[in-house]
Amino acid sequence: MMKLIFEITKEDRRSVRLPMSTIPSFNIPKEYARGQRPHLPEVSKIDLVRHYTALSLRTHGVDNGFYPLGSCTMKYNPKVNEKTASLVGFTNIHPLQSAQETQGALELMYDLKTMLCEITGMYDMTMQPAAGAHGEWTGLMMMKKYHEMRGDTQKRVILVPDSAHGTNPASAHVAGFDVKSIPSAADGGVDLEALRDAVGDDTAGLMLTNPNTLGIFESRIVEMAKIVHEAGGLLYYDGANLNAIMGQVRPGDMGFDVIHLNLHKTFSTPHGGGGPGSGPVGCAKRLAQFLPTPNVEKKGDTYFLQHDNEDSIGSVKSFYGHFLTLVRAYTYILSLGADGLSDASRIAVLNANYMMARLKDTYTVPFNGLCMHEFVMTAQKLKEETGISAMDVAKALLDEGIHPPTVYFPLIVKEAMMVEPTETESIETLDHACDVLLSIARIAKEDPQQLHDAPVTTVISRLDEVEAARNPILRYSISL
Repeated sequence: MMKLIFEITKEDRRSVRLPMSTIPSFNIPKEYARGQRPHLPEVSKIDLVRHYTALSLRTHGVDNGFYPLGSCTMKYNPKVNEKTASLVGFTNIHPLQSAQETQGALELMYDLKTMLCEITGMYDMTMQPAAGAHGEWTGLMMMKKYHEMRGDTQKRVILVPDSAHGTNPASAHVAGFDVKSIPSAADGGVDLEALRDAVGDDTAGLMLTNPNTLGIFESRIVEMAKIVHEAGGLLYYDGANLNAIMGQVRPGDMGFDVIHLNLHKTFSTPHGGGGPGSGPVGCAKRLAQFLPTPNVEKKGDTYFLQHDNEDSIGSVKSFYGHFLTLVRAYTYILSLGADGLSDASRIAVLNANYMMARLKDTYTVPFNGLCMHEFVMTAQKLKEETGISAMDVAKALLDEGIHPPTVYFPLIVKEAMMVEPTETESIETLDHACDVLLSIARIAKEDPQQLHDAPVTTVISRLDEVEAARNPILRYSISL
């Protein structure tokens, strides 16, 4: 078993020698001083390098394996994005510098929001929100302010499809709204009759992603927008699935009033890992006055931060958001251009339909027709025949070096497996993944216990997930 860095520490070993401090010494008052030295790791440089290299080899990511995590768009992050974000002109600026000293950064943010508005069909946009869910909350607070300014204080209900991302109802609750679920129709889209029955004087808006979480394009979106707008509500677009339609159709043209974008999904900035994210929020003209402040504006050839907006919901993030993440997205858009972005969405849809066509006769696809960038299949029939569940399939994929798809989501499909191959994978990778999934289905009929035991080649074998959830061990005890 691999030891923690605290367990390989040896007193007085060093990885680096720091220069003597030039700062005058200061006697810390006794009441603020430690009673003993902090327990920090002390290791040689080679031990430090080996430790973190070993940790990195245990981490699965898009750089070392297929990652078809449905709804998460785990696409390859081009290294040119990282090179651009590491330029000293970007890394050495400070958010407290004046606008005169940071014209280049302000220009980048202004141009980025202009491009994102063009891609989405929005009027204006803020770069502040730190992630997608943060963007959801920001957009909902703008919707709330819009209704309050109009005196429509009775509009307290947000409609959310039953196939929606879990963050949608959660964000609505945090923003102070009540949530009403709208069922799906037989084709996987929103049930229009149920939507008509649900809207009323209390309807503040509808949260929706298109294509939806089932990977199906909501072809009745114009009629849905009409139903909500006629009730005085607004349409919120969850940008999680924009990768399927960028360059093809724009949410603003579908009737959406507010949108958040996941730059780590559609625009290829780093995804997950606890690092800085970005969830820009765009809006139609009638909501622009409620955008967070400050916002980057342009007058003549000069860029500046607009602070004076009395109708704004206020600042939602320190300074102006995560700037270097914006640099990465800006680089990605400029690298691909309009034609490249359009090609990316087409290939993402092609890859998903290719995999679905190869797998649908073995793993049931609950909704007929073409999918968009992702598709949902179910292991329900396999489970009934062999006892092998979606979780068993997911664990078996780990033994083949493939990250499992999203399982048991959306909740409206039993034994769901949601697959999103993205546009950055080759046909050879897709064929290998399909071959593995088909092989797992055969093993399920011949030797199901082998799959119940999976994974067997990973550092940690299958966990007791019920025990881990009910009695989590969140702290590691170290003998000093």
